[in-house]
Amino acid sequence: MKAVNALLGGLAGACAITVLHQIIKSKDNEAPRMDLLGMESLTKALNKVGIKPPADDKLYYITMAGDILSNTFYYSLTGIGKKKTWLKGPGLGLAAGIGAVLLPKPMGLNPKHSNYTRQTQLLSVLYYLAGGVVSAAVTKLLEPKSKSAYAGKLKKKLALK
Repeated sequence: MKAVNALLGGLAGACAITVLHQIIKSKDNEAPRMDLLGMESLTKALNKVGIKPPADDKLYYITMAGDILSNTFYYSLTGIGKKKTWLKGPGLGLAAGIGAVLLPKPMGLNPKHSNYTRQTQLLSVLYYLAGGVVSAAVTKLLEPKSKSAYAGKLKKKLALK
């Protein structure tokens, strides 16, 4: 798999998570707030190195850009190698979703953003799982087809005429 195709698959997965998150959080009070978790995490990291965090609106956009970038690289792992893409994408998504639920508290972050209710926990996992599925789908679509596959399809089309 070409690196650019793996990155495009990763970007598609990252965008899927972001779109799902933005739509659902505007409609559901119990939706995960991964944006707030990211802002809290970035603020904590900046404070540790002695940098004053920006105002909330700017912090939000920096966090969103960081989320998309980091999720792109994470989900691009779906495109590493030629085998088991449909296992790797959802597997990565499931791992990220479980991590989003289990890791905030041990990391000293507010766990309610991804753990407020059982519904919040489930949606947290499902967002990332969906990102993995989208990443796998786009990665497979961008996968170059072998010449023999094209030859087989051409023979079938010619045989029908």
